[in-house]
Amino acid sequence: MAAAIETKQLTKSYKSRAAGNINVVDNLDLHVEEGEIFGFLGPNGAGKTTTIKMLLGIIYPTSGEGFVLGKEIGDMAVHRLISYLPERPYYYEHMTGLELLKFYGSLFGIYDEAKYRALLEKVNLHRDMTKTISQYSKGMQQRVGLAQSLLNDPKLLFLDEPTGGLDPIAHREIRDLILSFRDEGRTVFISSHELSEVELICDRVAIINKGIIERQGKLTELLHGGRIEITVGGVDEAFLKGLNIPDSNIRGLPVGVLMDMPEEQDPNGIIDAVRNRKGTVISVVPRRKRLEDLFVETVTNPALGGKPSVPPAVAEEIVK
Repeated sequence: MAAAIETKQLTKSYKSRAAGNINVVDNLDLHVEEGEIFGFLGPNGAGKTTTIKMLLGIIYPTSGEGFVLGKEIGDMAVHRLISYLPERPYYYEHMTGLELLKFYGSLFGIYDEAKYRALLEKVNLHRDMTKTISQYSKGMQQRVGLAQSLLNDPKLLFLDEPTGGLDPIAHREIRDLILSFRDEGRTVFISSHELSEVELICDRVAIINKGIIERQGKLTELLHGGRIEITVGGVDEAFLKGLNIPDSNIRGLPVGVLMDMPEEQDPNGIIDAVRNRKGTVISVVPRRKRLEDLFVETVTNPALGGKPSVPPAVAEEIVK
């Protein structure tokens, strides 16, 4: 499958009086396939926004190279094929939803009112198109932003925190819209802290920490390594320890004994052993590894980070 985004050792450095050159993005190797929803994750200050700005051609890398839809980043021809919805878009609040699309459509030379109305219907704002933006809820503003982002029929959408601060109903509406983009063959690049949402909709993710990509791949592969909890009664901890299950944890509970073990281990042998000992199996609960677990493990494990944090004074200087 062709790559919608490809970077090779992409680096962005800033000069600091306190610490010399600081690599905000450090030798980034990123691969996003066409037609997938890709999650770009990382803590605050990890380099996500800087990376997106380079991919959009707003700022230029210090070194390395990057390609968007097969063209070098900064190629003006690509701008008609991509779209970007920032975390906090600014709208002229006196405009109605329909007027907003007309205004931004004119920047692309699009004057098709039927298209504007169809896009508003797609994001379920056709009944509110005559309301002003000031009358829109945050969820409605996100939806009109998504309608705006589709004006040029983009092949690739960049969405920055598309569900941030929304209520559960609005979350679902935006999520369903993003999934529909993939069904239409578009590539969606999402930067978000809403890890539960990312886990639901993304095909692949990358975790960036201190400018470095620490993890990248399919969610199904990255989240491999869950646990199984077996609670039993009528046997003691010593019996379960005697089964010698690798990487298992055993502790007593008021109702019995709990064994926590890797999902790769077959629980049937343990269940049979307990029953043969005249014990009882109270529960067997699989605990799937979550994206939140992977994220925290990645950004807090010193063995994975490999790079000291930028001192606060230096970070403040870079921002300035």
